[in-house]
Amino acid sequence: MAQSSYDEPWRPQFHFTPAKNFMNDPNGLVYYKGEYHLFYQHNPQGNVWGHMSWGHAVSTDMVHWRHLPLAIAEEEGKFMIYSGSAVVDWRNSSGLCEGRDKEDRSCLIAIYTAAGKDLQTQHLAYSNDRGRTWTNYLGNPIVDLKEPDFRDPKIFWYAPEKKWVMVAVLADERKLMIFDSPNLKDWKLLSSFGPAGDSAGQWECPDLFELPVEGTKEKKWVLIVNRNPGAPAGGTGTKYFVGWFDGLQFKNEKPASQELWADYGKDFYATNTFADLRAGDGRKIWMGWISNWQYANVEPTVQWRGAQSIPRTLGLRRFPDGIRLIQQPVREMKTLRGKEFHLENVSVAEANRRIKEAGIPGDTVEIQAELMPENSDEMGFRVRKGGAQETLVGISRRQKSVFIDRNKAGELSYSKEAGGRHSGQVQQASRVKLQIFVDRSSVEIFANDGEVTLTDRIYPLEHSVGIEVYSLNGNGKIKSLSIWKLDSVWK
Repeated sequence: MAQSSYDEPWRPQFHFTPAKNFMNDPNGLVYYKGEYHLFYQHNPQGNVWGHMSWGHAVSTDMVHWRHLPLAIAEEEGKFMIYSGSAVVDWRNSSGLCEGRDKEDRSCLIAIYTAAGKDLQTQHLAYSNDRGRTWTNYLGNPIVDLKEPDFRDPKIFWYAPEKKWVMVAVLADERKLMIFDSPNLKDWKLLSSFGPAGDSAGQWECPDLFELPVEGTKEKKWVLIVNRNPGAPAGGTGTKYFVGWFDGLQFKNEKPASQELWADYGKDFYATNTFADLRAGDGRKIWMGWISNWQYANVEPTVQWRGAQSIPRTLGLRRFPDGIRLIQQPVREMKTLRGKEFHLENVSVAEANRRIKEAGIPGDTVEIQAELMPENSDEMGFRVRKGGAQETLVGISRRQKSVFIDRNKAGELSYSKEAGGRHSGQVQQASRVKLQIFVDRSSVEIFANDGEVTLTDRIYPLEHSVGIEVYSLNGNGKIKSLSIWKLDSVWK
């Protein structure tokens, strides 16, 4: 009953999870004819990695998802279906769209990695029924470099030259390969980028897109490479470069030694941006897989395993030390809010008294706060608190950082990496805005309107639902505090 109702103790209530079995990377995020599509790496046969195929779900708001049948299945004995991307072929450049409407000859095109035992190549599949069924292109593979680690194609339309561009990686060499095509079928290698100072690990799931710099008319190109291992919190993470792209090559504007990370928690990887958002939207939105390859196969869920982050809107902001990527939860998340609990200019003791009176169950909540640590060494929230269990989300004034501490978060025995304190630097820590999303098995923080983001999995007991404010070795102040109970997206 719990399985069919999505009401299990650790089942996320506002994050996407598979109905059953293992899930990792989001794939093929695309908007088409009123639906957002989420494809994802999926093992339809078990709760650990294997038999990789593309699972599929659709949504009208990126928040409430509806499961659809498996989209692209492995060809057993030949190859598995690894990560890739999807686009709308609006002009039928591929010649594969069968639309009878003269004004709309479009269809969905997916390009993915066919991973054989000794070779990885890029394949194309197409759908003429809004993604419900897929046909593999008879001319596959469309790109073959005769390499064992060539994968994760991301496709986009490059308007200045009216052509398609593909970025993919030679994972073990930490090298990005850039191709172009007039028709999504015939690809030419243009250039490469990397390893850009990286001397170990793999590059996976690349992305390349242009973003405006907040408050200016300036635009920059952002190159994403997901790094495994080597992230700040250990294991997997999402790295990025800021520079320019001229249709031929990407140029990094920062020194190769300067590492920029999209998320400083332990569990944010394999990101993918949505293609073809509706006209006039103007946002660049992505999702990432909430897990880490250090323990992805042994997390303590049984029927299902793996979750996707809430969708995030991306931007660029200029700071004293340069331009940085910022992330904020999509505005659609506000539709899940219940009645607002709100306080202004209160002490920690008064806030906790009022929170206790309100009796807000903290298993699925959004918290927004503006905190002033003043003479306090550390200030923040104890979430999913019960007995000896708690997850700390807060500000270190001395270290000028925001952090998640999950050393007492709950179930930790599944991995020696399951605990830990993970942090990201902020420009100043005397007054910090925190937006915190707590779900049944995850915490996501957006500090200072997206300046720093952290994502961690947690596995507390079902009754650990308390929320408290705390201040260490001093008297921090709460400028403002709002808490909303968030509805389940699965009801």
